[in-house]
Amino acid sequence: MNLLKMLYPWGPVFFGIGFLAPLFAALMEATGITAPFGLSTIETGLIIGIIWGLIAKFGGRWI
Repeated sequence: MNLLKMLYPWGPVFFGIGFLAPLFAALMEATGITAPFGLSTIETGLIIGIIWGLIAKFGGRWI
């Protein structure tokens, strides 16, 4: 139970990693957008997902 209490506030970051990152990677693949700096699409998606999750966690909202 204590583990869940510790992880719960980080839910937006986990959502960014587990859902948004693959979503962005798939959208980049589908639209033919190339990843910057020689990164793969999933690496780019992870960077975007983690950053967006951290913004949501510390900012208190997604938008």
